[in-house]
Amino acid sequence: MTKYESTVKQVPYQQTAVFARLSDLRHLEVIKDRMDDPAFQQAISAQVPADKVEKLRETVQNLEFTADSVTVTNTPIGAVTLAIVERDEPKCIKFELQNAPIQGNLWVQILPTSDYTSKMKCTIGIEANFFIRKMIEKHLKEGVEKLADMLAQIPYY
Repeated sequence: MTKYESTVKQVPYQQTAVFARLSDLRHLEVIKDRMDDPAFQQAISAQVPADKVEKLRETVQNLEFTADSVTVTNTPIGAVTLAIVERDEPKCIKFELQNAPIQGNLWVQILPTSDYTSKMKCTIGIEANFFIRKMIEKHLKEGVEKLADMLAQIPYY
């Protein structure tokens, strides 16, 4: 398995609050509502090429959330699920890809830095042959970093 790690991100919230929010994926459903917020749209436009914004909006609107999983339904290969497979409260949440053409997992590690702040690191692991891995390696390196950035900016209250 090949692993890709983000840099450590500082989070201005308690470790327990971050863990509680991320360990129930229904809390992330607010992403759908934020897609209609003009300020959020402007922030997205600054980070995503204009020709990809509508595709991103469509993908986000087609996400299905449960306490233990998030499923994207409009992919070329059908529905793909990222499911929680282990919770190590309050320091780690492990996810696994399901119904995907490659095996993959994600770890979100959360550690306290003080009584009111914490730090976070994301790790993606994939099991793919050499050619597929080389095709997606750049995207995984960028993706794990962007995921960690996004998770560090969520309000955890």
